[in-house]
Amino acid sequence: MHKREFIKLGGLAGVAALINPTGIIAAPSKLRVSVNSPKAPFEVPKLTYAYDALEPHIDKTTMEIHHDKHHAAYVKNLNDNIKGSAYESLTLDEILAKVKPEDKAIRNNAGGHYNHSLFWTLLSPQKTTPSDKLKAAITSNFTSWEKFQDTFNTAAKTVFGSGWAWLIVTPAKKLAVISTPNQDNPLMEGIVKDLGTPILALDVWEHAYYLKYHNVRLDYITAFWNVINWNEVEARYNEALKG
Repeated sequence: MHKREFIKLGGLAGVAALINPTGIIAAPSKLRVSVNSPKAPFEVPKLTYAYDALEPHIDKTTMEIHHDKHHAAYVKNLNDNIKGSAYESLTLDEILAKVKPEDKAIRNNAGGHYNHSLFWTLLSPQKTTPSDKLKAAITSNFTSWEKFQDTFNTAAKTVFGSGWAWLIVTPAKKLAVISTPNQDNPLMEGIVKDLGTPILALDVWEHAYYLKYHNVRLDYITAFWNVINWNEVEARYNEALKG
């Protein structure tokens, strides 16, 4: 999104309404699939915390616009684009697993809905820390906690344009850090090279940080470490290891 488009959206924030997320775990056939994946018509899940609860790290206005405008647009567009198509009867998990590269509108909006629904659950107003078990698993995969943070930060920093950084559990039950462009995610078989179940995600689209951090993406990435919901990350890690 261009800066002027973002600012135009920002003007709507003064009348922003309210809504928020759930923890959908979507996955292709070779990964663990959620039993709670919804079907159309999809809805924006409600936040479990106030818009200003993540301040000073993520500001209230950004949260209002990001959640109520951007996420809501992905949901509306997804519902509109699957209507009358073969995707209409599928769960969100199934859409992500089966969407074809050429079905760009469905690919972008299904990814946008899933990615944001996950992202909201990974943020916490209360300070959390990774358990010894999770920290040991991450350390064993990346040689040190610092190396993991550096790897994740680099993935987020080096996304060209818009996209996401991810910590995933691979089909081999290993941890890996990857990035994807736009609204692609590691559940999209045939689209994303490195498949896996996401357990941590960072949105590096400009609309996620521009009002507060302007063009300094690294400051936003650094702030993200202060609001990660490590309890949710661990719950998703444990779930991904099953089966």
